[in-house]
Amino acid sequence: MTTQINEYMQGLGRSARAAARLIARAPTRDKDAALAAIATRIEQSVARIIAANARDLEAGTQQGLDSAALDRLMLNPARIAAMVDGVRQIIALPDPVGEIKDMTYRPSGIQVGRMRVPLGVIGIIYESRPNVTVDAAALCLKAGNAVILRGGSEALHSNQALAACIRDGMNESGLPADAVQVVETADRAAVGALLKMRDYVDVIVPRGGKGLIERVMAEALVPVIKHLHGICHVYIDDRADPDKALRIAFNAKTQRYGTCNTMETLLVAEGIAGRVLPPLAELYRREGVELRGCAQTRALLPGIAAATGQDWDTEYLAPILAIRVVSGLDEAIEHIYRHGSQHTDAIVTEDYSRARRFLTEVDSSSVMVNASTRFADGFEYGLGAEIGISTDKIHARGPVGLEGLTSLKFIVLGDGHIRQ
Repeated sequence: MTTQINEYMQGLGRSARAAARLIARAPTRDKDAALAAIATRIEQSVARIIAANARDLEAGTQQGLDSAALDRLMLNPARIAAMVDGVRQIIALPDPVGEIKDMTYRPSGIQVGRMRVPLGVIGIIYESRPNVTVDAAALCLKAGNAVILRGGSEALHSNQALAACIRDGMNESGLPADAVQVVETADRAAVGALLKMRDYVDVIVPRGGKGLIERVMAEALVPVIKHLHGICHVYIDDRADPDKALRIAFNAKTQRYGTCNTMETLLVAEGIAGRVLPPLAELYRREGVELRGCAQTRALLPGIAAATGQDWDTEYLAPILAIRVVSGLDEAIEHIYRHGSQHTDAIVTEDYSRARRFLTEVDSSSVMVNASTRFADGFEYGLGAEIGISTDKIHARGPVGLEGLTSLKFIVLGDGHIRQ
């Protein structure tokens, strides 16, 4: 079986590599026409997609998936309409491919600059959410890449139904349908094969839980764009506006629990803790958020659980919040350095100098002043959509949109110039 899976995946890789050359040179109008055709096909296939999704939901229920997992898996007309809207938003985005920047004349007389080009073939491994099939395909296509999509086995029928719409739209537009391929086997060996296909795949993007990311990091022979944890912090400085602090800290935790940019640890300067923690605790209590605090926090909020060392290093993805009172900015930055995941961290302060220090010294992919960590998102950043969030420091960092799915190459313009 493993041999058969390897041969199958190698076939996908060869087809994707051939399609990548064609899609890389496709003009914007042709890529946008393909995306428009895909959106229309999805709109015309709502009943078929929901029927396929119902099979996945039934199987998931029988397998004991919890309510949160089933919710991530579920498609309904509103969610399908949102997918279609997302594709049309990507159509409206500027095409980054072919953009030339930084052209300068050198003393030799040549011009040197850089051109934005597609990455090539992107492998995307993801869990649960069928909408990723459409989002990822649309983003990769617009950026001139071919893509191999390997969704979770729990969404197999849903992904296949969406893949049929994508293939029909590609065929209708005249672009190679093999530019977007969905792996049609639930065998986990397909993931291992994809991670090792250096001849055909240029980069892997994993989207899912910690277990998936760790497996990809351990096994991949192909470069990976990823983040492992989303341990995000909000630090309330003693020069913060208390009203702003309450709004931001409440939103950063409760706007949505299961996302990687949700605050997991709240740091509060001791000079303002007595003013902001009691009202914040009441707001969290009303939302059913479990609080775990350090000794100083528990002195201000009697009855909450004691935070352990493990709490500072945990991404809960749940209505649980760790709170620590710190002496000030230095201790807050040190805590983030030791326990953060370089994802998203925010300071609430009215002190410009402290805000600048926080922006400079906190080494995360998104650093914020007086704003909720929940803004760390491709759509909110004006990228239109994102393939994921990267906490790496090479190539792409932060939300990865169209530009993050391209690279730069140097170009040189001369007129018979030779090197002396």
